[in-house]
Amino acid sequence: MGIVLSEKTRVVVQGITGKEGRFWTEFMLMAGTNIVAGVTPGRGGQEAWGIPVYNSIRAAMKKHEIDTSAVFAPPAFAKDAVFEALDAGLKTVVLLADGLPVHHALAIRALASQVGAMVIGPNTPGIITIGQAMLGFIPFWLERVYQPGRVGFMSRSGSLTNEIASHIVKNGHGLTSFVGVGGDLAPCTRFVEVIKLFAQDPQTESVVIVGEIGGTMEEEVAAYIKESEFAKPVVAYIAGRTAPSDKRMGHAGAIILGEKGTVANKERAFLEAGVTVATTPSEVGSLVKRILGC
Repeated sequence: MGIVLSEKTRVVVQGITGKEGRFWTEFMLMAGTNIVAGVTPGRGGQEAWGIPVYNSIRAAMKKHEIDTSAVFAPPAFAKDAVFEALDAGLKTVVLLADGLPVHHALAIRALASQVGAMVIGPNTPGIITIGQAMLGFIPFWLERVYQPGRVGFMSRSGSLTNEIASHIVKNGHGLTSFVGVGGDLAPCTRFVEVIKLFAQDPQTESVVIVGEIGGTMEEEVAAYIKESEFAKPVVAYIAGRTAPSDKRMGHAGAIILGEKGTVANKERAFLEAGVTVATTPSEVGSLVKRILGC
């Protein structure tokens, strides 16, 4: 059982008939994901990979039990798609769109908080519980990269996710679940919320956090680890060590403004919380091995 996703999770894919939605639905099915319905307005009555398509989530819910959505809608329509899912009572939504306006993300986070739901993203590669289910763009079929194990993994960086996961596997360990919180300025779910889920997961014995320059998510989760006396060992890596200030580096949220958001500040916060800090991506795997053993 994953922290937010398992083989029993009943999923609807919003935007399933679009190019990206149709393409990645096949891979999500291959990963074992229990996709029960798709939604594309105006395409009701069609099928995609044998999955029935409906015009709305509420129409789909008349025929199926659904608790989670993967949203493949383009940025201009993503907010409305997420609102539709939340209004229908879904408690977990994975929002994959890149380029979502910040005020849309803030509105989504506010509504999700109001109704007691979790929206992961935007600008995320998705989430996966290894060997059970995947929502998003995660290459689960690469056995040298993704193996089941005892390590919970959360990241702001999609590109570094696969590299660091491969180093964990190379050093003899695997993952329980991975959550990509996304690299935008206003993520709908933050590190501190994810680590609380890993804290409750009996399968997760250690946690890896991959952060970036910019924002305060890393400092927030470091404060939680310190104040709550988080019981599981944590390894952290912060990307952007050589990034110049006042320049956005890849992600909308990866920008240093003044003294805030620097690698030094984030690493200092983690070290003060008792977190083991890696200075290179390849070091993460060996540090996990040192902590958990063979």
